[in-house]
Amino acid sequence: MTGKRARDHGIPFSGVPGPLNAITDVPGVEVGYTTLWEGEGQLEVGKGPVRTGVTAILPRGRDSLSPCFGAWASLNHAGEMTGTIWLDERGLVESPVLITNTHQVGVVRDAAISWVRRRGNDTVFLVPVVAETFDGLLHDIDGGHIRPEHVFAALDGARGGPIAEGSVGGGTGMMTFEYKAGTGTASRVLPAEQGGYTVGVLVQSNFGARHSLRLGGVKVGERLIDDKPRPLDPDLIPPEHAGLYARWLGTDDDTRQPTPNEAGDGSIIVVVATDAPLLPHQLKRVAKRPALGIARLGGVGTALSGDIFLALSTANGGVRETGDPQPIDHFPNLNLSPMFEAVIDATEEAIVNAMVAAEAMEGANRFYVPALPVDRVCAILEEHGQRR
Repeated sequence: MTGKRARDHGIPFSGVPGPLNAITDVPGVEVGYTTLWEGEGQLEVGKGPVRTGVTAILPRGRDSLSPCFGAWASLNHAGEMTGTIWLDERGLVESPVLITNTHQVGVVRDAAISWVRRRGNDTVFLVPVVAETFDGLLHDIDGGHIRPEHVFAALDGARGGPIAEGSVGGGTGMMTFEYKAGTGTASRVLPAEQGGYTVGVLVQSNFGARHSLRLGGVKVGERLIDDKPRPLDPDLIPPEHAGLYARWLGTDDDTRQPTPNEAGDGSIIVVVATDAPLLPHQLKRVAKRPALGIARLGGVGTALSGDIFLALSTANGGVRETGDPQPIDHFPNLNLSPMFEAVIDATEEAIVNAMVAAEAMEGANRFYVPALPVDRVCAILEEHGQRR
């Protein structure tokens, strides 16, 4: 993490963050990235431009392949997260969890299996969790640029401590509320009387129409309509692709912009980690809560959005699937409300951190996405008495 983050600019958030304000505040969690960024101008499938990558999250770090309790949920299902059927049945997440672009889930999944096998895992079969969002406006998404070695590099490079945000890893080619975004993270620490547990969130954010953006309860997006992405250059689009990209093509006078519904289509993946001893049915409840953090910012779960969430607990480190019955720690069901609130708060901040960290980007066919104008946002919040 370098430079100012969202709260450093006075953008208001609720809750108490951990020391890093990151998913790596949860003891043992490690994160790694591979970022691919090459070329410019007209899209040539297989050549670029390339704006993509892989994000790897290892709940117990690279040195432990022990499973942990987990669950998943979704606001809208127009996306993919592999392994969810087995997760429902089993209630366990095997390390690692990976996020990439829509068309390379298979490559990443297969590479994850190879990586785990090389580290000595001898279970009968593996079902990795790999999720995606769509970067096909900025990136040559059909070009097959992610290869197994890129997945291995993200996994081998995973570390604790401060982690990068914005246009990194799987979030490289993503945008949010029509600003450049991508990868973001945040955390919350519960008060001692509520257990003192840590909740960490990492997002790959790629959703939202500009007019819907709210920060601190203020409709800032309505004041920022003049700063929209530049449409694709129609002279660079092959005729056979004109229909595919019609909603994003400029006209002779550059007045054509996507309708609010078109612009809002997109997705977000949220991974929630905690050291609280939650069981799978409790994590299922936790996994529903990121949707409320997304809604605070103006997300609505559009018809083409894949809003998919994973929650896991790093407690109960000795959990196993064979052998004698074993005792486990259990968090009281009726004490979960503060945990829910922490997840909502951290999700909201992680998304904004992704937007604040990401710089403007030009990608395939010269599609251009601006960076969040933080100074303008702060001035609007100041007008409404919402800047801290």
